[in-house]
Amino acid sequence: MPQLIVRNIEAQVVSKLRQRAARRGVSMEEEHRRILREVLVHGGKKRRTLKEHLADMPDVGIDALFKRPPARMRRVRL
Repeated sequence: MPQLIVRNIEAQVVSKLRQRAARRGVSMEEEHRRILREVLVHGGKKRRTLKEHLADMPDVGIDALFKRPPARMRRVRL
């Protein structure tokens, strides 16, 4: 498999890579591979969180428009 050697990297970049790798429980080398793969192979598209999706939802008006009819209670045998 081909190798890639990167020289003259700023200390801050190395530190951030070390921290990121530690958070994910992998080596710096593996984290470097993952970053390159994500950006170059997958187009760098980051998965969005649920919070980000919800924040992007349009405002559709007041909640009263979407009220559900009251639920009828029923007996449940356990």
